[in-house]
Amino acid sequence: MTVPVYSSEQFQSAALKTLPRGRAWPRSLGSTLVKVLGTLMPQAARFGVAAQGIVVDTFPGSTTAILAEWQKTLGLPDPCLGLDPTIELQRAQVVARLGDSGGSSIAYYIAFAKALGTPITITEFAPSRFGKKFGSTFGGDAWAYAWRVEIPSLPIAYRKFGDVFGEPFATWGSSAAQCEILQRKPAHTVLIFAYGGDAPSAPLGSLILGVNSTGAIA
Repeated sequence: MTVPVYSSEQFQSAALKTLPRGRAWPRSLGSTLVKVLGTLMPQAARFGVAAQGIVVDTFPGSTTAILAEWQKTLGLPDPCLGLDPTIELQRAQVVARLGDSGGSSIAYYIAFAKALGTPITITEFAPSRFGKKFGSTFGGDAWAYAWRVEIPSLPIAYRKFGDVFGEPFATWGSSAAQCEILQRKPAHTVLIFAYGGDAPSAPLGSLILGVNSTGAIA
């Protein structure tokens, strides 16, 4: 649905038609009455343009003027978007939050990340058990609670020869989806993230999970 936009002249013509008839209400272009109305109608035209924008701003996926109102309703902004998020990313977060019906299935997390503009895949793990292929990676009971989110659109920047000493060996770009999923993961599970298509094909044992001396996942 679109809101029609009228010019100042159209507003003035409509206003003149609503006035009483008689010598005290002249319609000639040079009359004082018409000149006074002419000074008021540009503001009416601006209101018309603003009304057309309100229709667009009604929907969170296209809002600009009232984006802050949508965010306030949802308890946003929050740290998940970083320090200087784009308007598009802020809209996507609002849409994702509004459509978030809750859940803990693979389909739920994939759909939520998609609403944020980040396609992901998810891998679940299981402990090693009798009958598993000989030579495959051994995993203890802790792997029953581990799962991995692969974010191929988030590239890794590796350190190279000549970089400043003391910097991390690799850094990842920020991801709103990662932050949002971490907030929604079941508390008893361990969530692993893989980036840029570098996800390993099998569990990597205590190197990734951080199994402590008691055998529990740290």
